[in-house]
Amino acid sequence: MTGGATVDDRTAIVALASLPSVTPAGLRNAVAHHPPAEAWAMVQRGVEWRSRVASERCDPAVWQRLVHEARSVDPGALVEACERVGARVLVPGDPEFPLLLAHDDDAPAVLFVRGDIGVLSRRRVGVVGTRNATAAGRATAFAIGEAMSASGVAVVSGLARGIDGAAHRGVRAAGGAAIAVVGSGIDVPYPRQHRELWEWVATDGLLISEWPPGSEPQSWHFPLRNRILAALSEVVVVVESRERGGSLITAGLAHERGITVLAVPGSIHHRAATGTNQLIADKIAGMITSIDDIEVALALDTSRSGGDVPLPFDRTMSAEPHTLEARVFALCNERACTLDDLVSELGVSLTEAAMAAARLERDGWLVDTGGWFEPIMSKFAGSEMGRS
Repeated sequence: MTGGATVDDRTAIVALASLPSVTPAGLRNAVAHHPPAEAWAMVQRGVEWRSRVASERCDPAVWQRLVHEARSVDPGALVEACERVGARVLVPGDPEFPLLLAHDDDAPAVLFVRGDIGVLSRRRVGVVGTRNATAAGRATAFAIGEAMSASGVAVVSGLARGIDGAAHRGVRAAGGAAIAVVGSGIDVPYPRQHRELWEWVATDGLLISEWPPGSEPQSWHFPLRNRILAALSEVVVVVESRERGGSLITAGLAHERGITVLAVPGSIHHRAATGTNQLIADKIAGMITSIDDIEVALALDTSRSGGDVPLPFDRTMSAEPHTLEARVFALCNERACTLDDLVSELGVSLTEAAMAAARLERDGWLVDTGGWFEPIMSKFAGSEMGRS
């Protein structure tokens, strides 16, 4: 276990995260004022952590509970448990720690992950919704997961019953990439009927938790994990939601972060559409009329896309764009083009044009300058890239 923290600090932060009375915010506060090893030693001795202001000091009863919990924990055994289940411990500053989370105002102090962290370099769509989903809602979520995978987009969800699970089943059917943010230890599948799906995500995708291995799901874990789900997404899609629920929390957290939120509208006679219809009415979410709407929204917003973008002059000729991308690139190389130009000149749909342009932008061939697409090393005088 190497990276941005010493072994002692890393072991200590695992131990601190294991305490049932420590919330993610409490852990973040502790390590903001003390090195993790020091914070761990203090709680074992009963010496309260410093805080930013006196009013934020821990409630005495809660602090005594923390002290009691800490004295029964074996940090070394917790680290061994992580190794036994294949969990990697990531803290801010580690090369693998997601930058989108590191720069978040509500950043986690530690993550436990299984799987391929490289999946985060893909375009990412969050798909969420009610656990008590209708058959139509589950079919819609499955179709979205399947379609996103066909476009090379990773699907972020919470592996809950209903909409979440259906979306990731669609990803699995298409052989795509899934990212799951869960509310228990990554070796504690929840719900139990998703054990097989859970293991598939951990093997072929990426499984993320703030809680150490062995942690049982708690009701308060799930609203907290939703901020991570939202922060890792470029677009969040709410398929079905009642008037209250975790999916509405996720939508709100995404909206606060400037992340595009989309919702599937439904009949006023179905309770499962109450939340999604209200998101649209409140202008928190845009309305989805087809899966194409998701792809267009993703293609038009690359502000939170992950990964390093290689420049075309660093590539071999074998890596040049092909098929529709080649036609888009050739046209943009002749003159700067809008999406409408690409649609009319190439005879393709808006979705096809937007996704092709987005892939070229992601891979470092094109740059979007105020709605006009042109090559990175542009010859057009209007491009900031061209004047660099």
